[in-house]
Amino acid sequence: MKIQILQADITTVKVAAIVNAANSSLLGGGGVDGAIHRKGGSEILEACKKIRARQGKCKTGDAVITTAGKLPSSYVIHTVGPVWNTGGKDKEERLANCYTNSLNLAIEHNIKTIAFPNISTGIYKFPKQLAAEIALKTIAAYEHKNTIDELYFCCFDQENYEIYHELLKNENT
Repeated sequence: MKIQILQADITTVKVAAIVNAANSSLLGGGGVDGAIHRKGGSEILEACKKIRARQGKCKTGDAVITTAGKLPSSYVIHTVGPVWNTGGKDKEERLANCYTNSLNLAIEHNIKTIAFPNISTGIYKFPKQLAAEIALKTIAAYEHKNTIDELYFCCFDQENYEIYHELLKNENT
């Protein structure tokens, strides 16, 4: 699996699936979640409403998949990251679950290219450095990683981009 770091708006990335840092309601919100719902259009919201009718809210660490609507991707994988507050190992495990469960859905749907945002590092206040370490460690340990061709970490801000860039550089030296 080829891993790349981008500094870009995830709604513009041309991959088979983008991951949405969703809230548990799956009905859109702020940050990346709001941008994906706005730019993807009503098809995404309608698909999320069907999922909610079937299973209720999405739990922290879980993931669900929908159409990408008007986005340049085929799918959106919605995952609910943890709110940091006072932190703790359970928050770290739930963040790792976001990546694992999103990748599991990608494998189930034969997705070969996927882009992740920096899950939970915005309004959920997860420390950016720790979140990046968890993301990279989880991806590296993922048992089916050979079935994904390309994985992108799509960083909206410069700080996250620099953190991921540095961590990957150190990993490859």
